[in-house]
Amino acid sequence: MKTINHQKKSIRNFLLSFGIAFGLTLLLKEPGFNDSQVYVLFLLFFAIGLWITEPIPAFAVSLFIIAFLVFALGNKYFNSAPENIEEYVSTFSDGIIWLMLGGFFLAKAMAKTNLDVALFKFTLKIAGTNPRNLLMGVMIATMIASMLLSNTATTTMVLAMIMPLLISLGKESGVTKALVLGIPFASTAGGMATIIGTPANAIAVGALEKSGITVEFIDWMVYGVPIAIVITVAGYFALIKKYIKNTTPISTAFIDDLQIDKSKESSQQRKIVIAVIIVTIGLWITTSLHGIKVASVCALPLVVLTLTGVLDGKDIRTLAWDTLLLIAGGLSLGLALQHTGLLDHYAKMLITLQLNSLVLFFIFGFLAVILANVMTNSTTTALIVPICMVILPAFKLEASMIVALSSSGALLLLASSPSNAIVFNTGLIEQKDFRLTGILFGLLAPLLAILWVLLMT
Repeated sequence: MKTINHQKKSIRNFLLSFGIAFGLTLLLKEPGFNDSQVYVLFLLFFAIGLWITEPIPAFAVSLFIIAFLVFALGNKYFNSAPENIEEYVSTFSDGIIWLMLGGFFLAKAMAKTNLDVALFKFTLKIAGTNPRNLLMGVMIATMIASMLLSNTATTTMVLAMIMPLLISLGKESGVTKALVLGIPFASTAGGMATIIGTPANAIAVGALEKSGITVEFIDWMVYGVPIAIVITVAGYFALIKKYIKNTTPISTAFIDDLQIDKSKESSQQRKIVIAVIIVTIGLWITTSLHGIKVASVCALPLVVLTLTGVLDGKDIRTLAWDTLLLIAGGLSLGLALQHTGLLDHYAKMLITLQLNSLVLFFIFGFLAVILANVMTNSTTTALIVPICMVILPAFKLEASMIVALSSSGALLLLASSPSNAIVFNTGLIEQKDFRLTGILFGLLAPLLAILWVLLMT
C-alpha cells in the first residue's frame, strides 16, 4: 500500500509540474520567441518543478533535460529552425565530469583501504576526552575530508565512526546533539573549499570555462578554504554555546573498536593510495606551473588505482554516477538557456532596473541560498550562474563563485541537504534542531562569499 501511495504521489507531482510549467510558458512567452526559446522556457519550469517535487530522482531529471533538448531542438518536425544538438549531449565528456570522477575514485580508494578510519582514529585520539575539544576535532577532520570526498560520503563515514560514542552518550546529551549537528555543518563547509568538494563548485567552474575564464584548482581554494574555516569555527562556537555547558570528560574507548585491516596487501594498497593522493593534489594545485589541466590530472587516480588493483569493477560500479549525470544535465540546461537567447532577453529586462552590481551580488547570493533549500545546490547553481553571467558580464567570475559558494549554505530544512537527512535518520535529533545551524550557515555563506570574493578580485 505504501508503494502504491508513493507511486500515485509521484505521478501527481509529475503531472502537476507539467501543468504548472505549461501554464507559465503560455503566460510568459512573447510573440517574438522562436520555437527553441519556447521549448527551453517550458523545460526550465518543468525541470524546476521536478527537482522541487521529486517525482523522479534528480539525476533522472537531468537525463530528461538532455533527451528533451535533443528531441525538441534538433527535430525538424517540431522545430521550424532545428539546431545542432551535439553540444547538449557532449556535456557527459565535459572536463568537470572527469574532475568529479577523479575525486570519486580517491574517495572510494580511501574508504576501501581504511584510510578514512585511520584519519579519524588519529583525529579523535588527539582531541582527547574534553567534549569541546572532541567536537572541534571531529568538525575539523570532517571539514578536511569533505574537501576531497562528497558531503554525503563524508557525513556517512564520520557518523559511522562516532556512532558508538553517540549511543553511549544518549539522545538527551547536549554533546550528542552538538556532534550530530556539527558533522553536516562541517562537511558542507568543507565542500565549499575545493572544486570537487561539491558539484555546485564544479558546475560554476564549468560554466566559467565555457565563457573563456579558467579557474584552477588552487585558485578556487584561495576563495573557498578561508570561508570554509571561518564558517566551521563559527558553527563550532554556536554549538558549544547552545549544547555543551560543561567540560566533563567523556569516554573515547569506542576508538579501539574501529578496526583497520593490517594485512600486507592492505598496507601496500594504503601506501599506493597515499602516493596517488599526494601526487594528484600536488598536480592540481600547481597547474599554472606545468600546464596540465585539472581534468587531465584525474587520469592519474583513474589509471593507477585500477591498474594496481586497489579498485576493481565492483568498486567502480558503486561510484556516485547519478551525481555525474546530474551535473551533465545542469550544464546542458545552462547551455540551452544561453544559446537560445533566453538569458539575454530576461537579463536585459533586469538591466533596465539599473541596480548597483553590489546589490545584485547580494540578491543572487541570498537567492541561491533560498532556492538551494528547496532544490539542491547543484541545480540552483546550474540555473542562476548563466543568468548572472548575462546580467553582470563584467563580473562573470565574481558572480559565479558567489552563487556557487552561497548555494552551499542550504542546511535549514531536512530536505535541504542529504547530510541533514543522514544525521536525522539516527533518531538522535529533531527537525527543529536544524534551525540553529541552518540559519547560521544560511546567513554566513552568502555574506562571507560576497565579501571575500570581492576582496580577493
